[in-house]
Amino acid sequence: MVNITHKTNTLRKAIAQAVVRVSSPETIEAIEQKKVPKGDVFEMAKTAGLFAAKRTSDMIPDCHPLPIEYTGITYEIEDLTVRIKVEIHTIYKTGVEVEAMHAASVVAITMYDMLKPIDKGISIENIKLLEKTGGKTDYRKVVEENEISAAVIVCSDSISAGQKEDRAGKAIIDKLKTYQVAIEDYLIIPDEKDEIQKLVKKKCKEKVSLIILTGGTGLSPRDVTPEAVQPLLERPVPGIEEAIRAYGQNRTPYSMLSRSVSGLIGNTLVLALPGSTKGAEESMDAVFPAIMHIFKVIAAFKHD
Repeated sequence: MVNITHKTNTLRKAIAQAVVRVSSPETIEAIEQKKVPKGDVFEMAKTAGLFAAKRTSDMIPDCHPLPIEYTGITYEIEDLTVRIKVEIHTIYKTGVEVEAMHAASVVAITMYDMLKPIDKGISIENIKLLEKTGGKTDYRKVVEENEISAAVIVCSDSISAGQKEDRAGKAIIDKLKTYQVAIEDYLIIPDEKDEIQKLVKKKCKEKVSLIILTGGTGLSPRDVTPEAVQPLLERPVPGIEEAIRAYGQNRTPYSMLSRSVSGLIGNTLVLALPGSTKGAEESMDAVFPAIMHIFKVIAAFKHD
């Protein structure tokens, strides 16, 4: 199965359909009047669909077992067709579109099985996904509509002196590119408060959408990035820091020691993340792509 350990739980919904077509009005009448010899077609098929939704991962090899928190199954009759709709909700790391389609198909097959003694001309058609929400696809429009740009700043004495190679900054850039964020600048500077503040102010004046600093958020005497950034913030966004630490705490108890910082300077979002490659990657996974919503809010404020 695909590795989803880096993802975060979000509310995810999917609606799928399947269409059962019968060959005579008498079959529809038998369904409606509950005169099918095998029993109540709609109720039996609905029960089968509920089982199918919960057991999708047993049938489809790459599907993850996940908590199904709502399944709704409805029917619409039109002429000689029965349109089945299945809606599924979960709060998890991956979507439920396959679960919805699996359930819809099992509902349709159950109806076929119950109706075949009285109708030899039944077909199953148009099993497809109608709608899905949740996950990163919800945030693509934000990037497309707002042209988000970013500057990545590595704060490290050893890397700026050429003694070590930067990996955290490059990992952040790779993550940003997956969300179509334009990289305006990539800079490496020493852990100096004045230099950090000067560069952040410069990038804000250039109206960069996003400034991400990596490094200097630990507890050593040279870790001064939070002290440099915090006085500049006009509107702190502490929920971002909370999300980063909560995400990290599920992976290592050391995340409680990180001093990540976040907030707005004008319309520029500033993030100060850990300097380790793993810490930077996990921090990005913790808040992206949900953090993109900030730029939608900013854009709406500009237009008011």
